[in-house]
Amino acid sequence: MVHHLSEKHSLISNWIAEIRDISIQSDRMRFRRNLERIGEVAAYEMSKLMPSTIKQTTTPLGIHQSKVLAEQPVLATILRAGLPLHQGLLNYFDKADNAFISAYRKHQEDGNFEISIEYLSCPDLNNRVLIVCDPMLATGASMVQTIQAITQHQTPKEIHIVVAIASKKGIEMVEAALGKNIPIWCGDIDDTINDKSYIIPGLGDAGDLAFGTKIQS
Repeated sequence: MVHHLSEKHSLISNWIAEIRDISIQSDRMRFRRNLERIGEVAAYEMSKLMPSTIKQTTTPLGIHQSKVLAEQPVLATILRAGLPLHQGLLNYFDKADNAFISAYRKHQEDGNFEISIEYLSCPDLNNRVLIVCDPMLATGASMVQTIQAITQHQTPKEIHIVVAIASKKGIEMVEAALGKNIPIWCGDIDDTINDKSYIIPGLGDAGDLAFGTKIQS
């Protein structure tokens, strides 16, 4: 259920190249816009697999039987890095409900970290399509705990994951924890992560590149 969106050359592979490129990353607006574009492409590709219905559309000259989405999904993102990718999805699923989750790595003195979830704002998910996005799927821990937190008391009928870059280890963790029936839509896939759990070659810290560096707590 892994969809590697840049496996075949298309514009998305050009945008992936730009968000990786250290000579371009200093342009924050361009970095955010490229993440947004990746979200738009993912939304378009997902829409091909989503149920549709026929709606009567009145034109100035008559009636047309138009095929439209049967329902709008719920779009969820992990703050703050996920906001540009989320906006790209929202540009196309423009009537969607939205959920926001604060999930971050809380680093310890020994170099390890735990995932801390401190905020969750979410609409009703029962029997709905849920799309969760985050630019980077490194270890997979943040994504797994985020989805577990969102679905603790609610049951979506479908869950999709959208990331700009995934590691193979992150994909394996998501599949081991959540099952292989959850589609993972990846702009690109890298082989490894380093000892600090960053994707290699990856692109660095997506949140800092999009919005500026932060004080570590």
